[in-house]
Amino acid sequence: MEQNIEQSIQNISNSAPIHVLVVEDELLISEWVAQSLSEQGFAVQTVTNAADALQRLASVPVDVLFTDINLAGGMDGAALARRAREMLPRLPVVYTSGRATMLTQDTRVPGSMVVPKPYEPVLVGRLLAAALRATTAGTPA
Repeated sequence: MEQNIEQSIQNISNSAPIHVLVVEDELLISEWVAQSLSEQGFAVQTVTNAADALQRLASVPVDVLFTDINLAGGMDGAALARRAREMLPRLPVVYTSGRATMLTQDTRVPGSMVVPKPYEPVLVGRLLAAALRATTAGTPA
């Protein structure tokens, strides 16, 4: 498995960077995952709430959205993903939460994935790349 992870990281870094928007209101987690994804070759932008995420989605290239479900500021990650898909209908979405089981299939956007916390950022990188590949190939993630 280590070799597969290393190969995935190598594949990511050998191609054009994947632009990831990380939406996480816990600063230490945000910094940790952003640093790890950057080391894997992703172009990472971070925000702490849904309103800032929507502004970022409207102004910069984003290939995949990685959002916590429980966010401060009045809009949760599920609502953010729905709004993001209104703006960018083919945007891959990967949710994360310590209470991932609370996000039911009918509240998720189609084709999305859920990563329970705690997670390993290296594995998240592989999932983000897979979600983008699935979307560009026209198949659900």
